[in-house]
Amino acid sequence: MALDTLIANTIRADVRAIASYHVPDASGYIKLDAMENPYALPDALRAELGQRLAAAVLNRYPVPSYASLKQRIVARLGVPAGYDVLLGNGSDEIISLLCMATARQDRRATVLAPVPTFVMFQRSATMAGQDFVGVPLRADFSLDMPAMLAAIAAHRPALVFLAYPNNPTGNLHSAADVAALAAALGEHGILVVDEAYEPFARTSFMGELPAYPNMVVMRTLSKLGLAGIRLGYMSAAPALLAEIEKVRPPYNINVLTQVAAEFALDHLEVLDAQAALLNAERPRLAAALAALPGVTVFPSAANFLLFRVPDADAVQAKLVADKVLAKNMSKMHALLANCLRVTVSTPDENAAFLQALTAALK
Repeated sequence: MALDTLIANTIRADVRAIASYHVPDASGYIKLDAMENPYALPDALRAELGQRLAAAVLNRYPVPSYASLKQRIVARLGVPAGYDVLLGNGSDEIISLLCMATARQDRRATVLAPVPTFVMFQRSATMAGQDFVGVPLRADFSLDMPAMLAAIAAHRPALVFLAYPNNPTGNLHSAADVAALAAALGEHGILVVDEAYEPFARTSFMGELPAYPNMVVMRTLSKLGLAGIRLGYMSAAPALLAEIEKVRPPYNINVLTQVAAEFALDHLEVLDAQAALLNAERPRLAAALAALPGVTVFPSAANFLLFRVPDADAVQAKLVADKVLAKNMSKMHALLANCLRVTVSTPDENAAFLQALTAALK
């Protein structure tokens, strides 16, 4: 049997045409390419967490309702009264569930987003068999509202994804523009506001969900300091949330993730304090970057900074040689020409990055 013939006969052409999502090995590097919280839990809390994890019941499936974890999220993370949450294996699964639930069998549905933005919006839409329409941001990375509204009118998208703040640009879109997009979609589409970086932006549409029946707000615990447990959540009008819930696998959150997340939410003040440290470092790192010759830094409300250099490929190669990882965004979109993205980290790691970047620019 010819395996290539088997693959051609069974695997979708658009899947065969793309590459797998690649995450490079970061062993031995200062890892500033994935927007992670660099701070570990304090030792005393780690010991207590270890006890809770040791007591977890691993020989049984999780309780599929995840009631205790969802109750903590609702109580501690600003979910409106009378609203519930849906849990996912990170934000990625929630994006996939949204695309899966809105993919049509009678015709191809459309997913729309401003670009450049989080790559999983387009990737998940493609995997669900949906058409993806990207509307370029303006040169300052703000929404091109006439173009967005025209695209909504022309394509009638089932979903519009909006990262708030946006990744990889870091900026917050205007709240008035977000409201205008929800109004333009009306009863024909869902506006998904991705608030992955809410711990740093400190602004949210979560509390305003009752005013927007066609809005979904999704978040993750990854950026808050729990990237390793892979837990995302979303909230929406109860009737809409119930429909998305139907496509969620019954045991998609494992027991260890549930225990770790419940523990972290019991000690949310520790994670909030760590986020405050990173927020304090962000303007200092931005100022230091802006002082370097040939560097342009863009405003950010997240835990990362996007900046432009004369030659992103050359600079990144030199950073890698110095065991520092930043993300080269220059091939992602024309608006990101010669741009790199760096995670805001501890003062020591930020200093090491600046030293390596200064040398790379020479």
